[in-house]
Amino acid sequence: MEIMTFALIALWVVVLVQLALTYILARQIGILFERVSPVGAMISGSGPELGSPVPALALPNLNGPGLTLGNSGKAQLVFFLSTTCPICKVLLPVLAGIREDEGRWLDVILASDGREALHRRLIETERLQDFPYVLSSELGMSFKVAKLPFAVLIGPDGTVRAKGLVNSREQLESLFTASETGVPSLQASMGLNAAA
Repeated sequence: MEIMTFALIALWVVVLVQLALTYILARQIGILFERVSPVGAMISGSGPELGSPVPALALPNLNGPGLTLGNSGKAQLVFFLSTTCPICKVLLPVLAGIREDEGRWLDVILASDGREALHRRLIETERLQDFPYVLSSELGMSFKVAKLPFAVLIGPDGTVRAKGLVNSREQLESLFTASETGVPSLQASMGLNAAA
């Protein structure tokens, strides 16, 4: 009988210690979430200004007929990538999801430059045949793309709505938020809130 009483008391002590540890961990996670604020796309000041029309370029498309930016009647997300960029490859399934979820109002266009054979291999291995895939160094130079992955959101009216360096789904979606709110970046939005 004494052994059962001891075992029951020991079990309650273990349960209480686990509850205390769970509370401490939950509190620390809450503090961590407060300290780590979400970061939107890292806005670039180079290239066409926000609100300006996109450069009129006839662009070759490796997956179909050529295209012109800002001329589709829908918004366009131009995602600049490289065949050697690991983050770009991680974001490709995210872009497929965005294209599927937002396809009624948004076209997703992949863009790069370099050797066509390498890009055709990337299209094959990553199954990118359904995406318009622009291969043009002129496009990258007109947007002054210096680092990858980089994305530009073009409105249905053919103007640059948002742009920046993107490393995650959240940063890609921050471009949509920037377009909807008219605030170019999450950092600028937080600055406006702090000033108010």
